[in-house]
Amino acid sequence: MATFSRQEFFQQLLQGCLLPTVQQGLDQIWLLLTICFACRLLWRLGLPSYLKHASTVAGGFFSLYHFFQLHMVWVVLLSLLCYLVLFLCRHSSHRGVFLSITILIYLLMGEMHMVDTVTWHKMRGAQMIVAMKAVSLGFDLDRGEVGAVPSPVEFMGYLYFVGTIVFGPWISFHSYLQAVQGRPLSSRWLKKVARSLALALLCLVLSTCVGPYLFPYFIPLDGDRLLRNKKRKARGTMVRWLRAYESAVSFHFSNYFVGFLSEATATLAGAGFTEEKDHLEWDLTVSRPLNVELPRSMVEVVTSWNLPMSYWLNNYVFKNALRLGTFSAVLVTYAASALLHGFSFHLAAVLLSLAFITYVEHVLRKRLAQILSACILSKRCLPDCSHRHRLGYGMAYTVHKWSELSWASHWVTFGCWIFYRLIG
Repeated sequence: MATFSRQEFFQQLLQGCLLPTVQQGLDQIWLLLTICFACRLLWRLGLPSYLKHASTVAGGFFSLYHFFQLHMVWVVLLSLLCYLVLFLCRHSSHRGVFLSITILIYLLMGEMHMVDTVTWHKMRGAQMIVAMKAVSLGFDLDRGEVGAVPSPVEFMGYLYFVGTIVFGPWISFHSYLQAVQGRPLSSRWLKKVARSLALALLCLVLSTCVGPYLFPYFIPLDGDRLLRNKKRKARGTMVRWLRAYESAVSFHFSNYFVGFLSEATATLAGAGFTEEKDHLEWDLTVSRPLNVELPRSMVEVVTSWNLPMSYWLNNYVFKNALRLGTFSAVLVTYAASALLHGFSFHLAAVLLSLAFITYVEHVLRKRLAQILSACILSKRCLPDCSHRHRLGYGMAYTVHKWSELSWASHWVTFGCWIFYRLIG
């Protein structure tokens, strides 16, 4: 591919990867987007609440069948089992614990080949969302954040909410109830959906085309340009690192694709907003790619990879496990994440390594911050922190300030450059 001329390369890239990838991506998701939008319009009609919940159950069932066909039965079985446990324990103050144990046993039985591995892994994402929603609802009931056990149609509507059942993300029961109220359509809502969907398709293209097209063209790992006049050992090491980075880039952008797509589907269905004075702010954020690729710390990488899941793990796993000690709670949290993602030695080893890395980094930064009285914690300090030494403004802050002013200075500079080219 490196022997192509630049024109031939970009023509091949466009026709061989970019356009087919976008077309195939839209072919896969257009029906789900249509169902989300249809439910959003339906909830604006002022229907009785039970009909709204029933409609999202129907939409969720149809979406599951569209993507997984009859394999969806394993998700349905898990949801029925969760409601049975919740009903039997409705007078208990440990409903979250009972639901967690039930889901743990179910997932372990599935991982131990109760179902064939290929089928089980196909349903992993949907099962993860159902499990997270059921556990969070159980603990919210125990804490009094949800007043009463939902009716069967409310419970199933929450679990099968059409905007999250296939790609996620996790949302709370309160957020679901707000979504089915049918908030007004607005330009802010439409812009958020369009932006998230565009970013999802961009990440899909990058994930698909970086490996086979862009990476070999700009960094030809097997070509003379990189390998000439290099010692064999050093050359082999460089190639291994570059190939590892190539794989990592594709994996990262595939995760960002799912994250932005889940933003689009959840927002399109009416979830993912906060109420500001006189308007709704559609601000659902699933992933922060910039914080992952250019992180402040490993803690920021883990958190920014999937923000709703990080919140869920912190609020419903880590905080409940803190009585075991901080380090033990960290291990339990990462173990829960491994089980939800599909338990395997590879995944367990990676997550266990992350547990050690993030814990050691956290305690080291915390101790250094105390000794030096400096803002060097794993997470950014609040504006009113007591540290004497602050480290200036970060890149995210600077970019945010520029974007607030619509990048005016940059546009003026760009216009000056265009004028310079015209008169040159």
